[in-house]
Amino acid sequence: MDREDDKELWDVLGRVPEPTLSPFFSRNVVRSVRQEATRFDRMRSWFSWRRLATASAVVIVVIGVAIATHHPVSQTKAANDSDLVAKIDPQDYDVVADLDELIAWDENSVWEEKPTM
Repeated sequence: MDREDDKELWDVLGRVPEPTLSPFFSRNVVRSVRQEATRFDRMRSWFSWRRLATASAVVIVVIGVAIATHHPVSQTKAANDSDLVAKIDPQDYDVVADLDELIAWDENSVWEEKPTM
């Protein structure tokens, strides 16, 4: 920017006194740097008792709501179970009995035989 571009600005800047620093400026800067909290201090302050208690209370409430909304199946189905047993075909009982006998025979015969090797 040339002086001819904005003469008024340059005149005002020429009249402003130069800033002076305090003799204790460097000491104050070093003190503020030393007093600045470290990363560990900031993290430790974040985990205060108040925040931990609040977070614990929120977790307990969420678990309580989850348990309360997840209720077991109502007992009205238990009355309908007897209807299902009545609808089972008697031939199905024969098949189940045959399967039980087959499983018992398979368990006894296969594992008791000695290998021929």
